[in-house]
Amino acid sequence: MELRQLRYFVKVCEMRSMGRAAVELGVVTSALSQQISRLEGELSTRLLLRGSTGVSPTDAGVAFLQQAQLTLRHADEAVRAAQQARLSGHVSVGLAPTTASVLGLPLMQAMRARYPDVRLHLVESLSGNLASLLQARLLDLAVLFDTSTPHRWSIQPLLDEKLFVLAATGLARRPSGPKVKLAQLAGVPLIMPSAGHGLRATLTAAFARARIVPDVVAEVDGLALLMDAVRAGLGATIQPGAALARQPADDVLSSQITDTHVGRRSLLVSLSDDELSPAALAARVVMADAARTLVNEGRWPGASLLEN
Repeated sequence: MELRQLRYFVKVCEMRSMGRAAVELGVVTSALSQQISRLEGELSTRLLLRGSTGVSPTDAGVAFLQQAQLTLRHADEAVRAAQQARLSGHVSVGLAPTTASVLGLPLMQAMRARYPDVRLHLVESLSGNLASLLQARLLDLAVLFDTSTPHRWSIQPLLDEKLFVLAATGLARRPSGPKVKLAQLAGVPLIMPSAGHGLRATLTAAFARARIVPDVVAEVDGLALLMDAVRAGLGATIQPGAALARQPADDVLSSQITDTHVGRRSLLVSLSDDELSPAALAARVVMADAARTLVNEGRWPGASLLEN
């Protein structure tokens, strides 16, 4: 199989015509058709349906087209990197809001310093949404908290985060002291992410183990608005320490939850290595390095590194 054959096949699928594709590629139609037939022979399957009105991909052709386009993109990026003598290309990275508040800017700075010709696209969204985008191949890699659904992904343990009760200083029923048990939160009004949020699922299971029914007075899926509600004294919340990274914590008190197994594990998840471009492979290394530096320098509150 040759890259030329992949380019021919992709162009035929785009033009839906052997003749028009041949004109675009600058080859004769018979030569183009011969290369497509040779490709089908190598794969032992029919990729195109040929008819009087043109051609269209078979089911096998549709599946092959996606991977062929990915292969050609990687080949083009490799050529550009070699020609420019340094890595270039594009990479899409997904971060949850709390993770982005700590890792986002250092990641951008590290990528700019090490790979200035790589264009970084950052997406900030809930972990569940990021998993869907990764599955749809709209992201190359992301930091996720739950990968229970089986995927052909590369998963690298990144870090564990302690969880904290965050409450305004004026909240009457807020817990006191630097540490707290879940049992002490009975009756405390809580503002929580909705049920579809990975953190909410973790906390629901933890409350069930502690035999506590939490008093959830509101559900907010946006971190900024959630913290605004906490500062306004509408209730306390439970978040990793990174939730306070973007805003001063003078008016919010934090108490670390000390119950066993109450925390959040961050995983660096990407498409499989054979699907990642050189730029994405490089970005994955930079992300892990940036997270390690932040934890070692004490700039990721409540986080501890995991060994791969």
